[in-house]
Amino acid sequence: MADPSRRGAFLDRDGTIIEDPGYLSDPAGVRLIPGAAAAIRRFNDLGWAVVTISNQSGIARGLYGESEYRAVQRRMEDQLRTAGARIDGQYFCPHHPDYTGPCDCRKPSTRLFQDAARDLHLDLSRSIYVGDRPSDLEPGRRFGGTMYLVRTGLGATHEIAARTLGATVLPDLAAVAAMVVPDGATGARSTD
Repeated sequence: MADPSRRGAFLDRDGTIIEDPGYLSDPAGVRLIPGAAAAIRRFNDLGWAVVTISNQSGIARGLYGESEYRAVQRRMEDQLRTAGARIDGQYFCPHHPDYTGPCDCRKPSTRLFQDAARDLHLDLSRSIYVGDRPSDLEPGRRFGGTMYLVRTGLGATHEIAARTLGATVLPDLAAVAAMVVPDGATGARSTD
């Protein structure tokens, strides 16, 4: 039986785990950001669920399809697996309000986070929310979780907005993992 108080690490994908060249549709272009795999492995080792939640407006814009999104996701997960890390769940929004109208899954909406919490039995208030844009963090504020803006991707341009939300700003996902799961830590450490 799953632990209903299990923590999750909700991670944006593009610009947080992998480099973001903009509308990535070719799996050959997947490049892990240095330290990302080791960071994810640290969360895995503590039993945290690692979940990617990603806005993929390139699908709505007709720049690529869901099959291309899934191929990029598989390539990223293959690279992570090679480094001993894994993603426990992946969720994405294929919409954009200018092309498909409003939806309830595009971040900062909370639906995909709630879906992941239901599917993986996660406590949203004890989870962390990591990304390079305020929209990646806003759900964490709503759920009472801990938010981290990374300076990779577009993060450096959003520091003021992230701090306004109450997020901690760090260089990258590796720095987040080091702060949340210090070297030598065992068991699920509190982030509050």
